[in-house]
Amino acid sequence: MKASLYLSPVLVAALVLSSGCAPVQETVRDNPNTAAGVGIGAVGGALIGSAIGGSGRRTEAAAIGAVVGGLAGGMIGNRMDEQERALRQQMANTNVDVERRGDNIVLVFPDNITFATGSSQIKPAFMNALNHVAQSLQQYPDTHIQIAGFTDNVGSPSSNQRLSEDRAFRVRDYLSDRGVAVQRMQAVGYGQSRPVASNANADGRAQNRRVEITVIPNK
Repeated sequence: MKASLYLSPVLVAALVLSSGCAPVQETVRDNPNTAAGVGIGAVGGALIGSAIGGSGRRTEAAAIGAVVGGLAGGMIGNRMDEQERALRQQMANTNVDVERRGDNIVLVFPDNITFATGSSQIKPAFMNALNHVAQSLQQYPDTHIQIAGFTDNVGSPSSNQRLSEDRAFRVRDYLSDRGVAVQRMQAVGYGQSRPVASNANADGRAQNRRVEITVIPNK
């Protein structure tokens, strides 16, 4: 009677990562976010492959799933790394913060370049920054975009909510007019509900008045 050998999907994924081809290993070593994508993709692919592989072929299916998932995850992470670098160059000297939050890229546009107080009319400096964003979003089309407006606590909560929504939709429309598919974008207003600083002083209120554009990989 032949002994059967079964390797768990997660172990197969780990083996694939440790014994993968050199170009992939070089890429993930230079880009930590790519490495994370490879790892998550490999484990996910191994689990899916194992689930659909059928009795007696789960190990082989898991191995194939790990390879395919790892490559897909690495490609997504690599593309996000590339876009992050490009956006940091484009946003240099614009007073726009480019942050990496997990797989997502977040652009934080401060109050002094976005809108006048109580207005949803885009300032010229904001237009210039948004033009660069539109170019990047068209260059990297495999992403979703969330556009969020935020206010301080001056005024009523209801008026601040409406203002934040108006600003988010104005930014969405501006990007759409410059070639970004509207189906990729979600506009949302949070009003004064998500401060990042204290509203007790002018500096804190200025930080809370902001627009954030989050670039989310399409997985």
